[in-house]
Amino acid sequence: MSNALITGFPGFLSKNIIKELRHQNRYSAIYVLVLPNLVQKAEQVINEIYEDGITNQSIIVVKGDITLSNAGLDNETINNLKQEINDVWHLAAIYDLAVPKEIAWKVNVEGTKLFNELVLKLPNIKRYMYFSTAYVAGKREGKLLETELIKPPGFKNHYEETKYEAEVLVNNLKSQLPLTIIRPGIVRGHSITGETIKFDGPYFFINMINRLKRLPIIPYLGKSTSFINVVPSDYITKASIYCCFDEEAEGKTIHLTDPKPYPVEEVYRAFVREVTGKYPKGRIPLALAKGSVSLLPIRKFLQVEKETLDYLAWNSSFDTTNAEKILRKGEINCPDFIESIPSMVRFYNKHKDDSTYHISIK
Repeated sequence: MSNALITGFPGFLSKNIIKELRHQNRYSAIYVLVLPNLVQKAEQVINEIYEDGITNQSIIVVKGDITLSNAGLDNETINNLKQEINDVWHLAAIYDLAVPKEIAWKVNVEGTKLFNELVLKLPNIKRYMYFSTAYVAGKREGKLLETELIKPPGFKNHYEETKYEAEVLVNNLKSQLPLTIIRPGIVRGHSITGETIKFDGPYFFINMINRLKRLPIIPYLGKSTSFINVVPSDYITKASIYCCFDEEAEGKTIHLTDPKPYPVEEVYRAFVREVTGKYPKGRIPLALAKGSVSLLPIRKFLQVEKETLDYLAWNSSFDTTNAEKILRKGEINCPDFIESIPSMVRFYNKHKDDSTYHISIK
């Protein structure tokens, strides 16, 4: 068997990908690039993964930082990786919608540029899996194609902007490396168990509804005609692994988005019903809602990042031609969002009072 190098560990997605890779017996060894201050946490997560009882596959911690040249690795480590590594999975990034531009640029753009340079030094690469986001589209609307990488007229936040710039850097390597670019939609927890490690993305709406549930009514936010594209972590995990080992996915950009997304208002209605036992009534103007969460005390109380509301009025859809053609062979389908909201909310209710699951609102 071959070996892999994975960044972004011990993050939720990288952990789940490693668990599934082990289940599928894909690699003899998985090297995980871990920030020095996260080594202890990484070792704890590795011990959790080892509870699967699989003994013929190892996970090896490599202390490093993608924002440094050669990821901060010494020559001996680099020479070892040159001999050992066949596949590279690059997941390390700042995913926060409210991230300041300077931090996002350093990690997402400069970090990817430097990490690309390291990957190019590995002579035995069979596949470079780069995790971008479907939201590199920024403020572009309409049908968004997997085959397009067009600079939009603007971005809703620095996360989108820096992931777009980073994807451009990776896309430029398609003639030099056997790579696959993965563009996930908004990632949520496991479709069956509801498991996640942080309440961000769609969970901001659950936070808000949970905080307001004692009100006589909970109104809709504006009148949206948009669709929201949310995908469970288990779909991203299985689909990306299938793409890594499928020849047809080489050189492709893949939208791991929901091919049958729901309207924003239908999802909001389902959230309100599941959290409160009643349906939303009435409406407040979206401008008023945005104005309210622009005030720090209010968004801290509601546990909502103000950037979240920008997606309520964004009219777009994601083409999934490549994804559906490739994943059909592996019988991998995106689970229905509305059907799995109950498990999502059950997990939320079990952990909502644990501060470690919540994002610091600034």
